[in-house]
Formats: sequence, C-alpha cells, structure tokens
Amino acid sequence: MILVLVLGLFVSSRINLNYLAIEPGTAQSVQPFITVPTSKAHHVTHPVLLTDVQEAQVTALNYLIFKLQSNTVFYSVPSVTGGTAPSELDAQGALQMSQAEASAKTAALRHLGYTVTTTPSGAVIAGTFEGSPAYGVLNVGDVVTAVDGNPTLSALALTHALAPYHSGQTVTFSVRKGGSGSPVPVPLTLKRTTVKLDGRSVTLDVGIMPQDQVDYTYPFRVSIDVTNIGGPSAGLAMTLGVLDTLSGGQLTGGHTVAVTGTMDADGNVGLVGGVPQKTVAVENAGATIFLVPPGNYADAKSKQRPGLKIYAVSTLDQALQVLAANGGHVPTAALVAATSSGAG
Repeated sequence: MILVLVLGLFVSSRINLNYLAIEPGTAQSVQPFITVPTSKAHHVTHPVLLTDVQEAQVTALNYLIFKLQSNTVFYSVPSVTGGTAPSELDAQGALQMSQAEASAKTAALRHLGYTVTTTPSGAVIAGTFEGSPAYGVLNVGDVVTAVDGNPTLSALALTHALAPYHSGQTVTFSVRKGGSGSPVPVPLTLKRTTVKLDGRSVTLDVGIMPQDQVDYTYPFRVSIDVTNIGGPSAGLAMTLGVLDTLSGGQLTGGHTVAVTGTMDADGNVGLVGGVPQKTVAVENAGATIFLVPPGNYADAKSKQRPGLKIYAVSTLDQALQVLAANGGHVPTAALVAATSSGAG
C-alpha cells in the first residue's frame, strides 16, 4: 500500500499542468548590482528596492497546495510565454534584462545631463515560433544585419527587406550569432506556417519576433548586473539606483522605497506583471513607499496593508517628484558636467 502511494505521488509530481503558479518573491536592494567609477560613487544609506515574483510549474501533485495559498495565482503557460518556444524562455529573459539595463543607464545618465549616443545596429531576434522556418536556426539574441546583402539596421528595415519574398524562396540572413562577432551567412527557406499568437492563429513565412538593436556609447562605464532575475520589470529600480549612487545617495529620503516598472531610454515607465504578488513581497520587506506604473496601480492597491503608500508613476520625472515630496534629495543635470565623453 505504501509503495503504491509513493508511486502515485511520484507520478503525479511528473504530470505538468498547462499552468504556472506566480507567488510573491523578494524585495532587495538594487545597489549591489550597480557599479560606477569610484570617483563618481556615493554611499547609499537607504537604497531603492527592486522586487520580483517566483514562478513554479503547476503539477498534479502541487496543484491543491498552490490553490490554497491566498497570494498565489495561476496563469496559463501560453499567456506567460507569449508564444515563445519553451527552450528560448531563459534566453528571452536574459535579452530583456540586458535591454532593460541599457535603457536604465541611458535614462539615468541623460537625466543627469550626460550625453549618451545611440547607433542602430540591426534587428535582434526576441523570439521564434515553434514549427516555423526560423525555429532552431535563428535564436533569441541573434542580430540580423542584412538580408541578401541589403542592410537591416532596425526591425522595421528587416520587415521591409523580407516583404518581397514569399514561401518557398531561400533568403540569406547576415547574422551576428548571440549578438556579437562578425556577421555570418544563415540561409533560410521560407515556408507558410500557421502559429498561435496571443490566442490567435497567425500565418508567417519566417517565424521571428524582431526588435531594434541599438548600441549605446556612455560617458563612462556604468555596469548593472542583475543576476537570477529575467525580464525588464526592474528597469525603473535600476534607473533610480544609478541616479542615487551618482548623485549623493539620498534619493529615498531615509524611507524604505520599493519600485517596479519597465524603463525605456526616454524615461517612460511601462507595465509589468505580478504586481499583487510584488506588493506582498515589498510589504514583507518593510517598504513604506511603493512606486508602480499607472496600469498596475489597482493591482497594487488590492494587496495594500496599513503603513504602505502606493504611488502611480508613468515617467522617471514623476517618480523623482514623488521621492522629493517624501523628503528625498532629487538630482538634477546641474550636478554634473554635461560635456563628459568616452565609451562604455
């Protein structure tokens, strides 16, 4: 009888359901992940906290356990992956984090008056669709620089370059594998393929999700290395962390401040997922202020406890205004020389 029970538990633990369980993660200081030149660094006494969630595969064994936890929610696997092949999810998360780090550095430095130049350098592959011609040939992080010798310095340029081709034709992509090194030729035969995208059936000839690849030149080296966290949702936290260490270390005014939200190079804050669970995490960490994108405000309020103030911010400037209103020392471009130059 015991052997049968053990065997049943083992089997049920191996039966994956088509759901992921999203649970509260952690809220931790962003500062250990940020490095700037010693001559420009300031000690930060009350650092900004970034927050995340934990994802777990739902199985026949743990389904009921997750179901009984009030702060855990289920999402279907397709709604989380967005059509990306499971084998590419880790690479996609790393790409999104790399892009978020670049945008955070750019937004922070530009706010301080530094010049950050941008150079379009291709179309980066953000995902491929299983069963399509590109699947297994072009990988997440590859950068396409030309199609049959015609330069493609942006995602739009790549789309335009592919427009004249049709199913059955062979196209040669010039690809920097993994986004580095010299481009190599990658031939690909197009084939009309139907895939699922956001619950809809879409017909594709290639099967890629391209994004703009941009190279940045910074006035000095700023490194952000957020380990074990994928995706772009720490963008606002990273931006504020860079500002804090470069401008005096008093940005939070002595409060325990947590933030979530994406950040683009122009200082705009974008939506993120898992905000109810992140709110629980920041409350568990003792945060008293939580900055979230406007579209996530209601999610955060649904888990609000006494002692936590939640603010909706859509830009970096709005986030800094909130911190200033709560006693934070907000940096301005007057604090630095806008003529600094160099490569990063």
